[in-house]
Amino acid sequence: MNPPRIAVTMGDPAGVGPEICLRLLAEADVTAVCTPVVFGDAGVMRRVAEKLSLPFAAPVMSLEEWRTAGPAVRGPVLLDLRCIGVEDFVPGRVSARCGDAAFRYVIASIESALAKEVDAVATAPLNKEALHAAGHRYPGHTEIFAERMHAERSCMMLTSDELTCSFVTVHVGYRDVPGLLSVERIRDVLELTAAAMRRLRGRAPRLAVCGLNPHAGEHGLFGQSEEERFIVPAIDAVRAQGCEIEGPLPPDTAFLATRRRQTDAYICMYHDQGHIPLKALAFDSAINTTLGLPVIRTSVDHGTAFDIAWQGRASANSLFAAVKLAVKLSGPEQ
Repeated sequence: MNPPRIAVTMGDPAGVGPEICLRLLAEADVTAVCTPVVFGDAGVMRRVAEKLSLPFAAPVMSLEEWRTAGPAVRGPVLLDLRCIGVEDFVPGRVSARCGDAAFRYVIASIESALAKEVDAVATAPLNKEALHAAGHRYPGHTEIFAERMHAERSCMMLTSDELTCSFVTVHVGYRDVPGLLSVERIRDVLELTAAAMRRLRGRAPRLAVCGLNPHAGEHGLFGQSEEERFIVPAIDAVRAQGCEIEGPLPPDTAFLATRRRQTDAYICMYHDQGHIPLKALAFDSAINTTLGLPVIRTSVDHGTAFDIAWQGRASANSLFAAVKLAVKLSGPEQ
């Protein structure tokens, strides 16, 4: 049986994406379990390899050549999409050209995944400001994948050895969060998370749900009774399916060590409710995955890091972990 093909997008050319993709292509622990297929630009990757004295051993092919060759291509490969040249941008700076290139890498990987040319997708970071400057008005990868893959329901999950969190809302302002909560949305996130954790753990998971308000609302004392109106009914509905769920919990004590040891995954109502404890506990090792898609998609849990881009200082560990998780999630259930 051939190892799975994992599409890897290069990310924003001005960021750390090209460097960590080069390191990925040369990482024996990764290439032993899958065939990485990087969707990017060969000229950019060569320039980074030369500047940082990194190996660049993977063959370069056009997308058309790779599709024609099919299963005959067995090792790691770089697909040269020719979206941008090295003279078109400055490393470490926001650029609409880079935002457009990063978007085109993602779209090509999605099309390849939907055509079953690859088994999963792992993404290097793009820059939201650059993406918007290029006219692509998405909050981030999650929304691009959900729209382009026509997902009926989806959510973001961040996972690490220390902590796993899924999110009811993500890239929205705090004032918008309460209006986006509903029983149906919270139930969707609970069900998607339970299914993903069952696959990862090989058993029924234990979930914990954070309240929206301080003290989980204190029975309507704080907020607009979001816990009673939305969160509790969603928990009850999924509990009725046989899922073990605790909550709604006061967010300020939900992540204490004793509770973390008893919890497989947390359901968080908004971005920072889960991102703050995750990045405090697992900044270099957390992995982002989008649940509910027809194809597995994982990602690094860091940004383009323009301050260290093209300097040889970027760690590729998160990308290695994202690719390995994509392999695990796209394989047969245990």
